[in-house]
Amino acid sequence: MLTYDSTGFALDGRPLRILSGAMHYFRTRPEQWPQRLAALRAMGLNTVETYVAWNLHEPAEGRFERMAELGAFLDEAAAQGLWAIVRPGPYICAEWDNGGLPGWLTARAGRRARTGDAGYLAAVDAFFDRLLPLVVERQVDRGGNVLMVQVENEYGSFGSDAAYLRHLADGLLRRGVTVPLFTSDGPEEHMLAGGTVPGVLATVNFGSEPEEAFALLRRHRPEDPLFCMEFWNGWFDHWHKPHHGRDAADAADTLRRILAAGGSVNLYMAHGGTNFGTGAGANHADAPFNSTDWTHSPYQPVTTSYDYDAPLDERGAPTAKYEAFREVLREFAAAHPDEARFRDDRVPELPAPAPVVGPAEVALTAWAPLPFGPGVASAVPPTFEELGLEHGLVRYTFRPPGPAGEQPLSVDGLRDRAVLRVDGLRVAELERGVEHKPLPVPGGSEVELLVESLGRVNYGPQVGETKGITGGVRHERQYLHGCRAAALALEPLPALEFTDAAPDGECFARGSLALGSTGDAFLAVPDGGHGYLWVNGFLLGRYDCAGPQITLYCPQPLLRAGDNTFVLLELGAARPLRIRLRTAPELG
Repeated sequence: MLTYDSTGFALDGRPLRILSGAMHYFRTRPEQWPQRLAALRAMGLNTVETYVAWNLHEPAEGRFERMAELGAFLDEAAAQGLWAIVRPGPYICAEWDNGGLPGWLTARAGRRARTGDAGYLAAVDAFFDRLLPLVVERQVDRGGNVLMVQVENEYGSFGSDAAYLRHLADGLLRRGVTVPLFTSDGPEEHMLAGGTVPGVLATVNFGSEPEEAFALLRRHRPEDPLFCMEFWNGWFDHWHKPHHGRDAADAADTLRRILAAGGSVNLYMAHGGTNFGTGAGANHADAPFNSTDWTHSPYQPVTTSYDYDAPLDERGAPTAKYEAFREVLREFAAAHPDEARFRDDRVPELPAPAPVVGPAEVALTAWAPLPFGPGVASAVPPTFEELGLEHGLVRYTFRPPGPAGEQPLSVDGLRDRAVLRVDGLRVAELERGVEHKPLPVPGGSEVELLVESLGRVNYGPQVGETKGITGGVRHERQYLHGCRAAALALEPLPALEFTDAAPDGECFARGSLALGSTGDAFLAVPDGGHGYLWVNGFLLGRYDCAGPQITLYCPQPLLRAGDNTFVLLELGAARPLRIRLRTAPELG
């Protein structure tokens, strides 16, 4: 049994320093878990931490999917000699779409999400009823490897509903969680005051100055051990913004100071992985902007890559930071052998990642139009959620009354990107949060807005936002009613009718490549503008020529010896003709 007091943790009465690394099972292919987890163990860690993304497992109310993956991941961690920390939310942040909350739920709950609202809690309870048995049966006091379970996530950065947190904590206990519960918050007075629960272990998240953060934690919780639940040793990227990196020596120095203070630690991230499909979230600056430059929009979507400048890079290869951390952990293990390794004194050799395929080029030789159906009629433009669409595209069409001459067209509440066509002619690309010059549109013309979701905000007051056109479309001051909206989901890959003639406008393109053997690959679309890329039917994620990320990581398990099919959806004005397989990533 794991116990703790102000001096630290003990497992079955023996001292244990928790040396953990974050690795999210949903950001790495299951076939790659053994190599990644073994690499964490080889770095000197004894624990792995993972969030649980609710929206991954319940994409529609009452429809549960991929539930067994968490259990399989925890079992593989145990096989690799690692304990586990589980953070089931319901909110996780994690730069994941909507902070892990299902869009169907937050669209209904609105500002009542993450509170004690009865309807919101009923959905949480229904999910936990399905999820928690996977965790409970794997707790250390039942012979498993789960050491701890988190209550919510960084709630002190969001709200102050103490009854909500108490409900979650009591619900975990009622469902059989017997290992220690904990909360994690930023090292700020108001965050610890609003995010902690009496009787539940409190931890802090930070990237530097551990002495100050731990001193604040001590003032709030003198009876709790010191634990940095998220040591931010790198950072994530936004599209159209610079790539983030952190000096390895600087990060290693902070890790050494955390351990010297007597703290336990969880490296966030130890291995970041990839925001496959449409899983990437977004951030919002919540400040006024007045610019025609997309880089200055307050809305900032997260890239497909979640490399995070972590010790293990996106494909699981060690970096300079890995070696620097391993040296710090080796020093600590020599000085504190009982705390560093309780379960298994063996530290395996660092396993090699998969080989890399390339260089090679895939010629795009067939094209298909976007397979929209007739759609539905509505007085006002329906949101994605009202159309039952989690992510993808919606084509909205209107016809301004005429004859009325040209009047400026405006879109209120665009989320997040749109291509505007007037009578079939591409007129403009509109971006959320970016002011545009008035767009004159004649009365009587057909107006089409092809709207794309780029990820729901995952942190801050705008968590729970809806997608699509959330306000309305105005011709001068007159709202355009009588809308028709057609939705197109991108997962799974829609049924397409390819020909050898490229259609006008946005379209899918297809090519193939025969491989003698498989490996990891890094895919670039040199002629592309903005869009999505599938490999053998699996959606890797978004690409954007503006970067910072130029290549998409394609894991070895997605490729096969023999023919491989690549499908691209280009939504910009470009007409890509090829996909290139490069031998190294280009993340900016």
